[in-house]
Amino acid sequence: MKFPELDNTILKALQAGTVIPAHPLALKEDLKLDERRQRLLTQYYIASGVGGLAVGVHTTQFEIRKSGIDLLEPVLKITVEEIEKSASNQPFIKVAGVVGQTSQASREAETAKRLGYDLALVSMGGLNEYSEDQLIEHSRTVASIIPVFGFYLQPAVGGRVLSYDFWRRFVEIPNVYAIKVAAFNRYQTLDVLRAVCDSDSRERIALYTGNDDNIVADLVTPFRFTVNGKVIEKKFVGGLLGHWAVWTKSAVELLHKIKMQKPNDEGIQKLLSEGVKITDMNAAIFDAANSFHGCIPGIHEVLRRQGLLEGRWCLNPKEQLSGGQMEEIDRVIQSYPEYTDDKFVKEFLEKWNVNA
Repeated sequence: MKFPELDNTILKALQAGTVIPAHPLALKEDLKLDERRQRLLTQYYIASGVGGLAVGVHTTQFEIRKSGIDLLEPVLKITVEEIEKSASNQPFIKVAGVVGQTSQASREAETAKRLGYDLALVSMGGLNEYSEDQLIEHSRTVASIIPVFGFYLQPAVGGRVLSYDFWRRFVEIPNVYAIKVAAFNRYQTLDVLRAVCDSDSRERIALYTGNDDNIVADLVTPFRFTVNGKVIEKKFVGGLLGHWAVWTKSAVELLHKIKMQKPNDEGIQKLLSEGVKITDMNAAIFDAANSFHGCIPGIHEVLRRQGLLEGRWCLNPKEQLSGGQMEEIDRVIQSYPEYTDDKFVKEFLEKWNVNA
């Protein structure tokens, strides 16, 4: 089985670490695609200084794949067009979400490759009937089409437990270049980190946090393991996050601050304290109090307030803000204005002649 390689400039950018927002879906009130604002959102992320975008993932709404809606390819295509329109000398990482059983995942991987995406974020969601052996073969099949960005969706947020042995085999797939860990459980997270460190592929694979409840702590923590008598260290170098779909300019600045810290610098303690604010903000927009039921509407509400979206409509009518969530969003915006980017968005919209 042959495995396509990742472009070297993209690989270096991926390994250096960057902000990769999970791209939302812009809808009109009739639930049709709002193409103008979909393009506007992409331009907002690019203007904010992100290093990549993930499209067709949970934040983009899985319902885009439903028959009769069929928005997956149009949305993937729109994003690529806007990225190319804003071409710069900096590499830009294009990640496409790939879901479903192997036949569906393969079709989606082929579509992503044809449209110019660099990597597929391979979701194991909805594959509970697959054994770990079958999941490895599933991943290898996708990897034979397009380079792979692994994804550990842990049980705390609706996923399943995957063993150290699974990850040890997963990282040996030749063109797995990154893994996103929704790192809500430290024990399960260490399984991934240890598997990467124990592997000869450790230098190739970049680790990205998807840990919405403790983003900053993940990004400043060195993970060290002794392998054959030698201490091996890996860190989360960036994030692929739904949280970073809002207040994105602030997220880019935060990651830059983290990268500038030196080991044992007292600034790390300050960052950990600031990280508590980020977690509080996330709890509001992601509706942690109600098991994340309102996470997509929460993202949309922030973008609506800023004028980037017209409304917070979702394809699934059950996707609504939970009781009290609006008040929580009000509270965190008032409490932590330093971690919003309203002024930047206002200037961005003025530049693009968009009425908020």
